[in-house]
Amino acid sequence: MRRRDRSALRRVAFLIGHLGRGGAEAQISLLAQGLSGRGIEVHMFLISKSGPHEAALRDAGIEVHHLGFGRTSSGSADLVRCLRGFARLIRSLRHIRPEVLHAYLFEGRMLGPPAAWLAGVPVMVAGRRNAGEPEQRHRRVLVLERAMTRLTDHVVTNAVAVAEEARTITRIPAGKLSVIYNGLRASAFERAEPASIEDTELPVALCVARLAPQKGHDVLIEAASRLLQRGRPCTFLLAGEGRERHRLEELVRGSRVDVRFLGDRTDVKALLARADVVVLPSLWEGLSNAVMEAMAAGRPIVATAVGGTPELLDGRGVLIPASDAEALADGIVRVLDDPDLAACLGREARAWAREHLDVDVLVDQHINLYQWLARIRKDY
Repeated sequence: MRRRDRSALRRVAFLIGHLGRGGAEAQISLLAQGLSGRGIEVHMFLISKSGPHEAALRDAGIEVHHLGFGRTSSGSADLVRCLRGFARLIRSLRHIRPEVLHAYLFEGRMLGPPAAWLAGVPVMVAGRRNAGEPEQRHRRVLVLERAMTRLTDHVVTNAVAVAEEARTITRIPAGKLSVIYNGLRASAFERAEPASIEDTELPVALCVARLAPQKGHDVLIEAASRLLQRGRPCTFLLAGEGRERHRLEELVRGSRVDVRFLGDRTDVKALLARADVVVLPSLWEGLSNAVMEAMAAGRPIVATAVGGTPELLDGRGVLIPASDAEALADGIVRVLDDPDLAACLGREARAWAREHLDVDVLVDQHINLYQWLARIRKDY
């Protein structure tokens, strides 16, 4: 049901690199559609390319602007295209006149503040989504982050752990930080028919994550090998795509472990319904959408205690150290050997997600923040 807009907000713009299948992209799309559903005019600016979320945004009446940043054939930034894209962003912001520009991820946080300042946007908000990411600790990155933060009115993080890192590493003042958890649509809690998995009678462990170094698939493959050595083999399903696929397939080739690369999937709910355990061996995280969706599905989860994952799974999942294949294997066996524990963890996770990860809470908290920041700017 469409709610009447309770805010004085009329227009909000978002800035992000692209609209691919990552968690940040899913969340910015969810928030943009939620704001639009409250009667707020929303514009989405894409720095480099589009992605699968664009169609849903356009269906919701949200205008999507392609800025046209790009790279040369050698992979370096195309300076001319980037300058033109930046100028296009400034001109568009001056024409649209949003009350808030909310920029997501590193590219957005670097481009958004100067563009907002030059275009006269009253409120600039930055979104930080990860904790523990090595690139964020490099000296040059920290210098840039601190400079851009001075042009930013507020920073929204998606977990307490992310906010704490922003405060201690990037030196963002606590008063300039807010924590707003990611959101889930009501459909995430709907039951699904289990997917059919061919040629296996083994327990099924599911990992939903892009194939990137951050996600720790090496550790998962090593855990699969150790379980096989223990006489406890499992079928591991890897749902996701990425640049690490070829290397990971090479790790599996020639071994006897049953690790299956499914690529990008649109039937994740059915895969979750089929899984005996969901695993996420990330080396660093923000607030994992994959973990949230598994919680909504009521599945037992074994995940590394990084970023915001302990905030999601404290008492509602099995938490293990990062980069520890033996601990991952132990966690999987613990869940598989104790059906009562698995069922209890799934129930507790689902109940907590219903209470704390509702999409309406996500939208309400952002509206309240934008209103508050706008009032401060007017008073100032």
